[in-house]
Amino acid sequence: MSYLTIGCRSGLPARAVAMLTRMSSPRTPLTRLLTVLLAGLLAGLVLAVAALPGNLLAGLATRAVLGAFDDLPAALRTPATPQRSYLYANDGKTLLTTFYDVNRTDVPLAEIAPTLRQAIVAAEDRRFYSHGGADLRGMARALVANVTGGGTAQGGSTLTMQYVRNVLKSDPSRTAEEREAATEQTVGRKLQEIRYATELEKTLSKDEILNRYLNIAYFGSGAYGVAAASQRYFGKSPADLTLAESALLAGLVQSPDEYSPIDGDREAALERRGYVLDSMVATGAVTAAEADRARAEQLTLHPTAQPNGCTATVTADAGFFCDYLRRWWLEQPAFGATEQEREQALRRGGYRVVTSLDPDVQATAAAEARKVYPADDARALPIAAVEPGTGRVLALAVNREYGVGDGQTVNPLVSGGGSITGYQAGSTFKLFTMLAALENGRTLSTGFDSPSRLTTRFPAEGEASCGGRWCPANANPARMDGYRMMWDGFGRSVNTYFVWLEEQVGPAKVVEMAQRLGITFRARTDADLAAHDADNWGAFTLGVSATTPLDLANAYATVAAEGTYCAPTPVVSVTGPDGATVPVGQPSCRQVLSADVARAATDAARCPVGQQSAYGQCNGSTAGGVDRIVGRPVAGKTGSSEKNATETFVGFTPQVAVAGIAANPDDPSDVVGAAVQGEVITAVARTIRTAVDGLPVRDFTAPSRELAGNPQRPTPRPSPRAPEQEDQNFPSDLLRWLQNRRG
Repeated sequence: MSYLTIGCRSGLPARAVAMLTRMSSPRTPLTRLLTVLLAGLLAGLVLAVAALPGNLLAGLATRAVLGAFDDLPAALRTPATPQRSYLYANDGKTLLTTFYDVNRTDVPLAEIAPTLRQAIVAAEDRRFYSHGGADLRGMARALVANVTGGGTAQGGSTLTMQYVRNVLKSDPSRTAEEREAATEQTVGRKLQEIRYATELEKTLSKDEILNRYLNIAYFGSGAYGVAAASQRYFGKSPADLTLAESALLAGLVQSPDEYSPIDGDREAALERRGYVLDSMVATGAVTAAEADRARAEQLTLHPTAQPNGCTATVTADAGFFCDYLRRWWLEQPAFGATEQEREQALRRGGYRVVTSLDPDVQATAAAEARKVYPADDARALPIAAVEPGTGRVLALAVNREYGVGDGQTVNPLVSGGGSITGYQAGSTFKLFTMLAALENGRTLSTGFDSPSRLTTRFPAEGEASCGGRWCPANANPARMDGYRMMWDGFGRSVNTYFVWLEEQVGPAKVVEMAQRLGITFRARTDADLAAHDADNWGAFTLGVSATTPLDLANAYATVAAEGTYCAPTPVVSVTGPDGATVPVGQPSCRQVLSADVARAATDAARCPVGQQSAYGQCNGSTAGGVDRIVGRPVAGKTGSSEKNATETFVGFTPQVAVAGIAANPDDPSDVVGAAVQGEVITAVARTIRTAVDGLPVRDFTAPSRELAGNPQRPTPRPSPRAPEQEDQNFPSDLLRWLQNRRG
């Protein structure tokens, strides 16, 4: 619309219209004289209109000056103002961090101190409750005062007009040019603002407009809205503001950057506070005595910087969990059609996210990881904890610090993704062989006279070859060789038993079982083998595929939940700014194993941790100390990759599954060594103990006699007593050589 059209509709003389046009043109500089003449002309017009009776004035403002206007922008009807999103721990109280582009959180008017509401009205728009959106008398007063000079510049905009301007300049649905136009110093923009404000007051109550204004106004120092401002300056909610604090905040909106007592002029802020208090006396909001007492108060600030993103988590060591949640969020269609839209929703949508993180479990896992390796060590111990039956991730901890500074990393060391394909988890993968065998007709009593070395059907070259065939060996023949069933084969981690068992079932079924329980092949070579040559992947049972602590913990949690697989989730609930629950993050579970098969595998998994199976068949362990640390029914499995490059332990009860893998994430050739496995076991066991503390003691359900089979053993061959030793997937002579070399 041209200014000539605006002028004609508003009844301005043609000469005034021409002046308006020239004034609004960025290419025509204004002289002081032209400004005075134009202001005088407008002031005369406005004063003349202002002298009319109230009802007539309102009618003219709507019909003659503004014209009919029904096309109120959607953003003004339902504002899409950016708001902070909050992340909490699973108690719904412990703040982890916030996400925002704009530091803002909407609050209802009832949660804003009355003194602040009164202060804003007194400072910015004393006739707020009596005008119809555009206060022409106030505009006339401001015009005259600004032209004659000699005092503080006055604005002619009402609170409603200011609200319109703030919404239009921040509306994410508008283009950058449209948002910039919302603050242009032109008569056309001002008239449009008046039209919108008048129309808005037909649809919203005064209190609703005031509430919206208080939630969008900028208060300086990065704080938008009263909730953010109250926290930023005073570290409290807006409901708890005093009169002096309310007056100070109300004074900031006129010139937030200049008056901010944190980033601007402290004395100017106090002077402005005094002006607001005087205005409150003038409006009758407070008495002169109350204003004087507030004026005499010292300005006491408690600056509170809101955390922003995963590198600034309030809860210590929660950065890696936060990063996992953010990656999960970006995959959820509920937050937008594209990844960019979902990112924007997290940073601008005002969500309240109650995560699945348990602060106590997280703190224990992080502390235990740092007992094994310090934060600046090249090696890492990532630990994950998962709740069986829901998939809720209780902890993702590692000894490293999450961040982008020196010695920090933002790589997802615990959950995998990006460049992190995972780590070899050794004999923990024997669980998948056992499950596949049980599902395909074998029983726990399936026996085999396990030799020190077993020649298989799989082709191989080099040291692991016997006549062109792969021939793995037991790490400790004295403890492992001989007749074994699933119980003691698993308890003693007998390589040749499980390689033989895998051959009987078929490696493809073992690989499929691992995938069914949530093992993801992130490394390309692993994915290719699984997809195209799984039946020849004989070494799979020894854990040569890369995995992560989260995948491993969740796979074992499936067994703990008696065959119910639940997709891992980092949230308990997500609530939108309107209070409605977003349907995401709820447990997504399905039965992937028969309960009896899972119970049978659990029964054998009692052996490695020093406990006894329901059928009394455990006779050796690789992590016997777990029983003493946890002090309740527990199961699990150790794992060592070739040459002890990594050391792993997974433990579980019916209520939690925890996995930890010691490795060098950046250098797989950096051998962590056999000695660290005991520390990994202890770290995981203590994390389990924290997770179940206070929960009722639950036992595992025994498997059926059908799956147990007939545990008859032949007379064992005599063998020398050997000390308990963690399992390794390489010969004992190589272990002794490595130990002597380090010794």
